[in-house]
Amino acid sequence: MWLAVLLITLIALFAGLVLSVAARRLPSDSNDLVDTVNDLLPQTQCAQCGYPGCRPYAAAIVSGEAEINLCPPGGDETVQRLAGLLGKEPLPLATEPASDMKHSLAVIDESLCIGCTHCSDACPVDAIVGAHQFMHTVLASECTGCELCLPPCPVDCISMVDAR
Repeated sequence: MWLAVLLITLIALFAGLVLSVAARRLPSDSNDLVDTVNDLLPQTQCAQCGYPGCRPYAAAIVSGEAEINLCPPGGDETVQRLAGLLGKEPLPLATEPASDMKHSLAVIDESLCIGCTHCSDACPVDAIVGAHQFMHTVLASECTGCELCLPPCPVDCISMVDAR
C-alpha cells in the first residue's frame, strides 16, 4: 500500500514539474498589453467607440485598428492614460461617436414606468435609479446614450433625446 502511495506521489510531482516548465516556456493565450489597455478603459460596454465592448476596443487599439480617442465615457483622462501607456501622442477626444449613436440621452416617461428595474439592470453605468415597483429616472450627468436600456423595457417608456 505504501508503495502505491509513493508511486502516485512521484507521478503527481513529476506532472507538476512538467506543467510548471511548460507554463514558463509556452506563450500565454492572454495578451498582456490588451489586458492593460482594457483595464484603463471605463468598462461601460456602451459601444460608443464602435466596438461591442471595452475588451474588443482594447484589442483594436493594440493592433492599430482604432485610435485611442474614441471613448466618450472615459473622456480626455482615459485618452491621456492610453497615450502614456502606448507611447503615443494624446489626441483630442473624438467629437462624434464612432458608432451610429449621436449625442443622445435616455429619458423615462415616468407616468408609464412600472418600476420593473429591467432598464436599470441593463444600464452599464448605473445612470438609471429607482426601486422595484417605483418610478425610475435617468441621471443625465451619467447617461452615455448607449441605448442598452431600450430593449429590456416592457412598456416602452424610455426614449432617446438629443443631449446637446
